[in-house]
Amino acid sequence: MTDTRIDSRIEVELAGPAAALAAISAVMPVRRACYALAGGRVGKLDVDPVKGFAAVGGGNLAPPAANAQVARMIAEIDRTNRLFIAAGHPIAVFLDTHEPGKPEHPYPPHCEAGTGEENLVDELAWLDGAPGVTLMRKDCINGVVGTTDLATGRNRLFEWIAGNGIEILVVDGICTDICVLQAVQALLSARNHGMTGPLRDIVVHEPGCATYDLPLATAQALGLPDGAAHPQMVAHHIGLYLMQASGAIVADELLFPQR
Repeated sequence: MTDTRIDSRIEVELAGPAAALAAISAVMPVRRACYALAGGRVGKLDVDPVKGFAAVGGGNLAPPAANAQVARMIAEIDRTNRLFIAAGHPIAVFLDTHEPGKPEHPYPPHCEAGTGEENLVDELAWLDGAPGVTLMRKDCINGVVGTTDLATGRNRLFEWIAGNGIEILVVDGICTDICVLQAVQALLSARNHGMTGPLRDIVVHEPGCATYDLPLATAQALGLPDGAAHPQMVAHHIGLYLMQASGAIVADELLFPQR
């Protein structure tokens, strides 16, 4: 008797990630929009564009070689942030920063304070001290949780949103299906629960997002379990799909009002 589940897995592996992406996209589509930044106060959240995630050779979780999707993300964050600052829109930037020696399962040590991994990639270092930019260090995957003060329960991100009267929040960063996904879903739940002041729309800017690539064969060669496999384009798509299914708007282009 043939196990159809095994047959299907073999077919996908033989066909490769491109075929897998096509099959998944057919049944789990992502509808991308051209989003006009008008009709409300606009803000932007960049999730973890740090060396430990996005600089080549920057750490255990950074790309080991140049990666087109990650390079595109950095370029788009740089481009759009310059436009946001020119338009007077506030920007918050998450910086993944961990206490040395304190693990974050299931990941290896990364972005530990003092290593340099926790700092902005060189291309975006100009954001530190730029007008209208607020850097927020976080110590866990979910940035909404990571910007909550354990002693007081106050949330720095919520206060930034309310303090700036943000109605439209554009989100980008790395990884699409991990830190970006968790931040967006937490914000959507918080918005629906009345915790984010005037926030109305959460817009995920797809060109400004990226994730990492770990094909199944590579994971197996490294002695990792099959569950560690992470084909980049498939994981990126699934992250976008889940955010859209949760109520976010996925945009492939942002339209800035003419001045």
